Amino acid sequence: MVKVHYFFDPMCGWCYGATALLDAIAANSDLKLELHPGGMIANQSIEKAFRNHILTSDARIASITGAQFGKGYIQRVESNDPMILDSYITARAIITAEQLGIAPLNMLKTIQHAHYVEGKQVNRAEAIEELAVELGLDKNHWQRAMLANQGTEQTKIAQSRLLMQKLQVTGYPTLILEKHEKQVKLPHTAYYGKLDAWRQLIDDYTQ
Repeated sequence: MVKVHYFFDPMCGWCYGATALLDAIAANSDLKLELHPGGMIANQSIEKAFRNHILTSDARIASITGAQFGKGYIQRVESNDPMILDSYITARAIITAEQLGIAPLNMLKTIQHAHYVEGKQVNRAEAIEELAVELGLDKNHWQRAMLANQGTEQTKIAQSRLLMQKLQVTGYPTLILEKHEKQVKLPHTAYYGKLDAWRQLIDDYTQ
């Protein structure tokens, strides 16, 4: 089995922009996708000056990747209301979802849509819980699993960072294909908006 290691952060706009490329990998039955969360932002309040930078960056992401940033999200970034981002609780949600039978990429995409389209506060446990229920999980079961997993995201992120050092990964998103114990960095940035060519590329690697 050929693996693709995906180094990402749930609060990374470029990772949101790469969604279609990740969907193509997930749809390829000859590939095993492994997610490695990076822990970019630890429950941090985003100040006004940086919000302006975010909006500028998001506009560039949208123009290059075709990703759509929703009205709810844009209004939230532009507002004077507190805005807290947290890569850790979202990483724990992805870990927990996988344990409960939800594909990690599906949970990531659900979190990204809630954040980047609807403008929901996915740093809040209640908001993530709603997403888990939308995916068909039992509310009480989810609450217990998230509580039991407290701290697992820190271990997972530490492991991801060690692997990033080993593979010389310096940013998000990064995709490393592993075949016969050899690693190749996939040039995903050249394939935004070119899904057929991207599918052909990853098909070629599985031959």
